[in-house]
Parts: sequence; structure tokens; C-alpha cells
Amino acid sequence: MWWIVVTLIVLGIILMLVEMLLIPGVGIAGFLSLGSLGAACWYAFAEISTAAGWWTTLAAVVVLAVLLFFALRASTWRRLELKTEVTSKVGTESEHVHVGDRGIAYTRLAPMGTGRFGAVSCEVKSHDNTMVAAGTPVEVVAIEENRPVVKPITQA
Repeated sequence: MWWIVVTLIVLGIILMLVEMLLIPGVGIAGFLSLGSLGAACWYAFAEISTAAGWWTTLAAVVVLAVLLFFALRASTWRRLELKTEVTSKVGTESEHVHVGDRGIAYTRLAPMGTGRFGAVSCEVKSHDNTMVAAGTPVEVVAIEENRPVVKPITQA
């Protein structure tokens, strides 16, 4: 009969660990864990003896207290944290484009799109917020917020 109580307590511990580590929040695993521990206590009281019920209840409370203690310690979660840093940059192509550079509007600028300046393609903006057709020759007139501002080159 003790094997049933021990099995229910072990199941309760496993479900509580699943709730804390795998699917955090107050979910089904947490309720099933408390139900399993409660069933172990009830079974010990009902089928074994009152003393066994109290010992089982004490064991369940101690197990929950130990799990709660380790769950609330900051050092417990630091071992599980991701410690790598993202050092890459996005959109650094525009650093190679300078005022006066000439290229083409690779896509339609409405008023933003992609411009190509030699081998460098980057996001550009029309200088007067007008639409510029794809394939139109453009010239960089300014750099605002690391984004080239371009105007169409008129063929004279």
C-alpha cells in the first residue's frame, strides 16, 4: 500500500517540476501535481492509518516547501539563463553610401524602397516623399538616421 502513496508523491514532484521548468504558469501540470500530492495524503489517511496520513502530509508539505525555496532563489534560474549576447548589426550597408553617390532605385520608392549604389544595396528614402519608379537613376543628397535620402537625377 505504501507504493501507491510513494508513487503519487513522486508523480506530484515530477508534475511540479514540469510546471516550474517546462510549462511555467498556473496550468494543468500544477493542478495535477497538487491533486496527486493531495491524493497521496488522502490515501494514506483512508487506507493505511492516521499516523501514516500525517507523515505523508508532512512529507508533501516539506517537498513543496523545498521546491518553492529553490524556485524562488535567483541563482537557480541564472543557471538556466542564456548568457550569449547579440553583437551583430542590421542594416549596416548604408554606412558605405555617402552624399553625392549615384545609383539606381532598385525598387519603387514610395517614398521608401531599395537603392543600389555599385555593389551596395540599402534602404533609401525619396527626398521630397514622392514616388520614384524602379530603375530611375538617383543621387544621394543627405543621410538621415543612417538612411540615405535620394533624389532622381534628371537627364538634361
